[in-house]
Amino acid sequence: MNHFWNRLGAAAGASLVCAVALLWAQGPQTPRTLLEMADGVEKRLAGTPGQVTVVRSTDPAAPGIVVKIQPGKDDYPGVTITPPTSAWDLSSYGHVEAKVVNMGTKPLYLSLRVDDSGDWRESPSNTESISLPPGQAGTLKTIFGYSFGYKPGHKLKPSAIVRVLLFASKSEEPQSFRIESLVAGGPAGEKPPVAPEDVRIQPMGGRLIGRGVVIDPAKQIASEGPQASLDGSALKIVFPPASGDKTVSLRPVIGRWDLRAFDGLQVRVRNAGTSPIVPRVRLDTNGGPSEWVGESVPLRPGAARTITLPFAGSGPFELGKEAGGTKVSSDAASALVFTATTDGGERTLVVESVQATKTFAELPAWLGKRPPVPGDWTKTLGEEFNGRTLDPSIWSVYGENYWDKPSHWSKHNVTLGNGVVKLRYEKKRGHNNDDPTKAETPYASGYLHTYGLWVQRYGYFEARMKMPTAPGLWPAFWMMPDRGVAAGEQWQRQDTANGGMEFDIMEHLTRWGPHRFNIAMHYDGYGKDHKGQGTDKIYAQTDKDGFVTCGLLWTPGSAIYYYNGREVARWESPRISNVPSILMFTLPSGGWDNSPLEDARLPDHFTIDYVRVWQRKDLSSAIDGKPGAKK
Repeated sequence: MNHFWNRLGAAAGASLVCAVALLWAQGPQTPRTLLEMADGVEKRLAGTPGQVTVVRSTDPAAPGIVVKIQPGKDDYPGVTITPPTSAWDLSSYGHVEAKVVNMGTKPLYLSLRVDDSGDWRESPSNTESISLPPGQAGTLKTIFGYSFGYKPGHKLKPSAIVRVLLFASKSEEPQSFRIESLVAGGPAGEKPPVAPEDVRIQPMGGRLIGRGVVIDPAKQIASEGPQASLDGSALKIVFPPASGDKTVSLRPVIGRWDLRAFDGLQVRVRNAGTSPIVPRVRLDTNGGPSEWVGESVPLRPGAARTITLPFAGSGPFELGKEAGGTKVSSDAASALVFTATTDGGERTLVVESVQATKTFAELPAWLGKRPPVPGDWTKTLGEEFNGRTLDPSIWSVYGENYWDKPSHWSKHNVTLGNGVVKLRYEKKRGHNNDDPTKAETPYASGYLHTYGLWVQRYGYFEARMKMPTAPGLWPAFWMMPDRGVAAGEQWQRQDTANGGMEFDIMEHLTRWGPHRFNIAMHYDGYGKDHKGQGTDKIYAQTDKDGFVTCGLLWTPGSAIYYYNGREVARWESPRISNVPSILMFTLPSGGWDNSPLEDARLPDHFTIDYVRVWQRKDLSSAIDGKPGAKK
């Protein structure tokens, strides 16, 4: 849960299932001038006080409005342009665009923001940006309803546009640009163009090859030597007798396959040749390729076999060594690659079917009952959430929200019942910590932590959780240092430098689908010395009830992460934290790779079934449990 999450908003991936989006046809539309370059026009532009001056260009060969920016305190200095009346009605158009020229001597990062008449507290605007080298002209276009790389954003009201802003980023050097024009254009309901590689195809029923799947050989099959053809609904591959592995790739008809609803593939193959062969399969994705999978035992002529390709890979990550784990990004699969080896003779492989799978986790008997390794262990926290209220000596529901701007924490969004606690995320205006002196925000959520109440240094920490599914949510189970009252202010108590560390046991972005998670460790502060270890490609199945169980085994010099009782990652280093830490459960919106919120999919819940912690006898200390008291 890095506190330095991009303030401009989370990146959101397009999820398009039809290639026709590429061919979006936008009819002609006569642009509407929003800024007439006539005498006195500069008076309609209000610049950042003390930093920005606005004048008409006196060069007949370069007409327009010149904006000069001096260094100052404003992080985003620029100009605000307002309509002659209360608002522009641009309901017949799809975007606002500005033609600008960088008149400075340094590169210029310039943004165009369009605001409607909505509540300012809900950020009723769309924004796009460009970077211009010195002397270069460019066009900034902000399409209604899209922001920051034409990702879906605030649903702007084109009939009530109240201002347009052009602003630069903060600089220690003077900046200058010329506005050559500002117009509305494009058709109502305009959508941004879609690059072919950004198209996402969700295969019907998760099938890539098999009955009912239509394959276009010219577009989807690529060969590095073998002869590949369709044999009914199957893919037939005849490998040449030359030595060395040769491959055939099956690709989406356009863009990438979106397989995030699944946890792996089952590939049914048959040896249609006269010699034993060893078939292997690999999945290529935007994140990187999977391992080659396939049994080492040769497949005899006429025999068939099902090869399982799990997105999780075959072994845990060894952090700090770049070993183990997986590179697969299941939402962006670019090709399925086939090969087959033999001691000699003909090699003919028939791929009868490829089916994406969604299986349930197989849980070991020890899970939830003890730590995953032997030792003299004692349970120090067994929170089952069976009561009607939280134990106030352990849990707090209030605190600052460092992770997103739209959300606030409310005690009403932390609810107990049926042996679980739920953090509820909903569209509901309110104040952080239910404090009316705090700023009001449009979304309410729950927060659960033990700061100032319960800490432990070292041990095994485990929680069983069910993720929300609404787009744009960011549930997490994590730990932060707490050195106690004697250490000073909260930032000193929770400093991740000086031996402290942030442990992200489970982070999930709902855009990733139900099976992908992030684990991480952040240390040496959040400034220029910040360091981190982790991976955002932890794959795990849910159990039959939809829960995933995540744990951290923390000992001196070692942090080992478990999902459903299976080790998924470890880091062994003297830098592992030696500072007592608290437990936290958070549910903000956003994250670094998420999709926008969709109000229609709310409310949604992050559900916690239990939290259980153990301590090894030789690692216990007086601080374990409640600060300052032995438990």
